[in-house]
Amino acid sequence: MDEKLKENIKNQSTWVRGLYMILFAVIYSIAKIVVIAITVFQFAMMLFTGNCNERLLKLGQNVSTFIYQTMMFLMFNSEEKPYPFAPWPEGPPQAEKSEAPGEGEKPAKRSRKAGTTTKKTTKPEAAQKTEEEKET
Repeated sequence: MDEKLKENIKNQSTWVRGLYMILFAVIYSIAKIVVIAITVFQFAMMLFTGNCNERLLKLGQNVSTFIYQTMMFLMFNSEEKPYPFAPWPEGPPQAEKSEAPGEGEKPAKRSRKAGTTTKKTTKPEAAQKTEEEKET
């Protein structure tokens, strides 16, 4: 074995992170069950009352943010450990700078068809005027 490999294997922080990853993988499995339960209860509320339960909406948002934070930690995209080592998330996840749309750019809208996105584009003013002139 070369020296770098020996150092990596003996690195205690890597092993500690591995233990945290196992812990969060188990917590993630529990969170998936919670998401299924929220989904079933929310569907039942919609079916029987015609309305969504506001408390379940908020809980669902917070649980999905927690799952997002957990996945970011498990995939090495974040060094911040999620709840219970951080406060319980409130609201949607905070977008990283690299994920935010550029200045003046609108984010793509999800269409109703699975897996497709649509982005509204507008023609320059001059092109719109020429089309209007052609129509008249």
